[in-house]
Amino acid sequence: MADESTRPIPTQPTPQPRQTVVIKEKQGWGLGTRLLLWLIAIVVVLAVLAFLTISVTVLNQPTGSSFPFTTSYRVSLPDGEAVTIGNSRILVLTMGNEVDTSVDGSKERLAIGQERTISARNARISALGFTFIDTDFQIVLKYIGPSGTNALFDMKIMTSRQVPEFLIRRIIPPGMGAQPI
Repeated sequence: MADESTRPIPTQPTPQPRQTVVIKEKQGWGLGTRLLLWLIAIVVVLAVLAFLTISVTVLNQPTGSSFPFTTSYRVSLPDGEAVTIGNSRILVLTMGNEVDTSVDGSKERLAIGQERTISARNARISALGFTFIDTDFQIVLKYIGPSGTNALFDMKIMTSRQVPEFLIRRIIPPGMGAQPI
């Protein structure tokens, strides 16, 4: 018989340890998403602050330019009450089909259809302390007629630069009931 020690011993393959793959799910948002959200939040906050700090400063010295841009409104000025548009003080007194107007102390009587031009001014529109629009403007009032205790006018605001309508409304008092025409 053969020596058992010389005979090869059949080897059993040793089992390989199983590798388990663990997939980690991200918890929360990634860095890029958080940075994007912060950037959007900062832009929104700055936009709100800019809108809330919009101011219009009206100066009496225009720079002497032409007025190629016009925005027109139908306005109602209260009879016998002073109204300030920009920094011009306007007082009207209706008498039948005529109106006495006083603009910064300068008086003039208008019949229906007549116009009154208010001297040119300069407006500086700023937000967050920075001036972003500097324009000259001039107001022309055309008398339409009386309406109860008010005098109706078509008001043209002519500007040297194009100005968004919501900024022009900043110089018009809310009590005038300005309606774009």
